[in-house]
Amino acid sequence: MRKIVSGLLMALGGFLLVAAVVATTWAPGQAKRAPLDTDSVTRLSGTAAALPNGDTNQSVRAVSVTKADSEASDDDIVVYASYTCLVVDTPGTPDCGEPGFDEEADPNLVTAGEPEVFATDRRTGVAVNDSAYLPEGTPATEGLVNKFPFDTEQESYEFWDGVLDATVTTEFEEVEEVNGLETYRFHYVVTDEPAKISGDIEGLYSMDKTMWIEPKTGQIIDQEQHDVRKIGDQTLLDVNLSFTDEQVQVNVDDANDNLSTLSLITSTIPLIGFIGGPLLILGGVALLMTGRRKADA
Repeated sequence: MRKIVSGLLMALGGFLLVAAVVATTWAPGQAKRAPLDTDSVTRLSGTAAALPNGDTNQSVRAVSVTKADSEASDDDIVVYASYTCLVVDTPGTPDCGEPGFDEEADPNLVTAGEPEVFATDRRTGVAVNDSAYLPEGTPATEGLVNKFPFDTEQESYEFWDGVLDATVTTEFEEVEEVNGLETYRFHYVVTDEPAKISGDIEGLYSMDKTMWIEPKTGQIIDQEQHDVRKIGDQTLLDVNLSFTDEQVQVNVDDANDNLSTLSLITSTIPLIGFIGGPLLILGGVALLMTGRRKADA
């Protein structure tokens, strides 16, 4: 019986050691990848000093829908389809992009972008332009598109701006808590840059955007932006938007869940394995040796 128990202890200890090694060397690379089942709706709200229809001082809300195409993705690359829209915030009307909203008939619609398809590296978040993943004719993207890399650093990153059709440098500013979650705050400014500000209409584009990033996962937790578009001296669009309070809390909760999973894989399992494994092996050996001494006596 002593020999059986000893063997079980050594086997369990060996298993824990192997699990710890795997969790330290292989598992982090597998866990730190963007999921292939993303199907998210991000809600923003704010105010408009000017709208294309001539309205001023309006409350507005926006929706950004992002879905991963798991069939077009693989272990390294994830393909997304995204859609954004902006409406005047009229109580009782559905969000744009949701069932029941008629883009052609609803008078509250301000802008509705064409659906966009892009691909990114699942670990770094950097755009990938490869015909093996993207439909023919898909516009190229560069830099970070919809999230930051896992293990985001306190440094500058190139972030894609779809209006400019180019990257901008978003700079790290400081560490800041958002609803109890530690985040890195990044910021970039674009001022009166020539761009297609609506469809094929050329004009001047300005953007002042701040993003709060959970650094271990690269998830955008909160965002504020001031978007201004002009034709000559005429302001076509002047909108301030930010994630709704409810959206921020959803993002915080989701980030905490992801952090718990990462901590289990990268910290808890190795700690248990590297401490408990040798102790169980030593205990099994000691039990076996004790039994042999008694048998010899």
